[in-house]
Amino acid sequence: MQTQDSNKGFTLIELMIVVAIIGILAAIAFPSYQGYTTKTKRGDMMTEMQNIASEIQSRKLAQGSYNAISSGVNTDLAGDYPKQGNALYTIAITPNPLTAKWRITATPKAGTQMANDGALSLDYQNTKCRATSCGTGDEWN
Repeated sequence: MQTQDSNKGFTLIELMIVVAIIGILAAIAFPSYQGYTTKTKRGDMMTEMQNIASEIQSRKLAQGSYNAISSGVNTDLAGDYPKQGNALYTIAITPNPLTAKWRITATPKAGTQMANDGALSLDYQNTKCRATSCGTGDEWN
């Protein structure tokens, strides 16, 4: 006569090993995920800065000069970004209507995920800067 073992399932040791493996994988994956989200949010900010630059040029074409690009008239382009949810950056536009030179600066807000990322800037010559690195190449990446 044969007896069947009615104990089916996992032992406590097996479950602890699975939990430990999941913990190790999470510890490896979480920093990569944070880096990915930081790059994504930085990319969103760069896109917004390009949109603002396009809007500045559109207003110049429509009005014939850069005189309308000043802090008083331009407040709809500057401010916190993103407009909805938790703001990660503060956008400032520094125009000089007489010389047609302007610079858009996005400064990370303190206490946010982006706080250590460094300020981004874009100027009328399409010079892109991130923290202290400037040029027309891959400084934003």
